[in-house]
Amino acid sequence: MASSAERIQEIISASDVVLFMKGVPAAPQCGFSSAVVQVLAQVGVPYHAVDVLQDPFVREGIKAFSNWPTIPQLYIKGEFVGGCDIVREMFQAGELTALLAEKGVAAPVA
Repeated sequence: MASSAERIQEIISASDVVLFMKGVPAAPQCGFSSAVVQVLAQVGVPYHAVDVLQDPFVREGIKAFSNWPTIPQLYIKGEFVGGCDIVREMFQAGELTALLAEKGVAAPVA
């Protein structure tokens, strides 16, 4: 069986944008997860959401993996971006959209 870190690395490697959150995008289980889901909806990029409440190994493992104590956690192209406050601040400053563009992750054209 893969270690928590190996499983987390596989999840992060499988998608350009990964959000580790409490709950699912349609029904976040905490306000911070909800706030990041709203930011990602406004940015419009597709992302893979992982409900840490369904997987205790990931829930504890992700904190050690990123050396970040809280959930949600956002990864873009395998790189840890931050939690709710960082993502929100980056979005408001236009930095999140710039980072996504720089990494080659674009929102689908409507």
